[in-house]
Amino acid sequence: MEPQPTPPAESATALKARIKQAYLEYVQRKGAPPASVFKLTHKLGLPEQDFYRFYANFEGIDREIWADFGRDARTVAAQEPVWEQYGSREKLLGFYYTLLELLKRNRSYALQSLRRSLHSMPGLTPRVLADFRQEFEVFVGEILREGRRTEEVASRPLLQDQYPRAFWQQMLFVLGFFAKDDTVDFARTDAAVEKAVTLSFDLVGRNTLDSATDFIRFLVRR
Repeated sequence: MEPQPTPPAESATALKARIKQAYLEYVQRKGAPPASVFKLTHKLGLPEQDFYRFYANFEGIDREIWADFGRDARTVAAQEPVWEQYGSREKLLGFYYTLLELLKRNRSYALQSLRRSLHSMPGLTPRVLADFRQEFEVFVGEILREGRRTEEVASRPLLQDQYPRAFWQQMLFVLGFFAKDDTVDFARTDAAVEKAVTLSFDLVGRNTLDSATDFIRFLVRR
């Protein structure tokens, strides 16, 4: 019998993805992370040190999974044929609704992770959302700059640099609402997103305060 060829070595990228997927599926099935790294790698037939080639702990995987949710939501939303015709408000709504669909498809993991992290530090950003937050604020900053060019968003030099942080608090509100929503298919969360985004763009758009400020400047210049 001829010797069987040796299977090719698993690439680092494929190995990392396999570990991450196994962790995600474990949390979805059990409702909690594995008791130890050894238990996870043993189940995969891997030496424990393979895990530490990519992650320091399970929190590192959580951070990457949430960053993936954000990246995937932005990518999928931007593939909509009408994306380029959207204004800033519609782009943010499109992102939120796409993100919620991704979370619904991974609801067991998402709900367990959110309930564990958000409730432990109400009002603060859990470490598992740190990478997600950083990329979200960059995304929001970009669509708000587009909004200022089209005058959908008012130019307020003293305030506008803080807007991405304020919108992150909105994201925390949405995630917290999603984690506690017990309606069918998270219908109340969809409604909460629309109302929250509408309010936020009413605040960053031109309003009575801007008109009053313009009038005061006119009087001062005279």
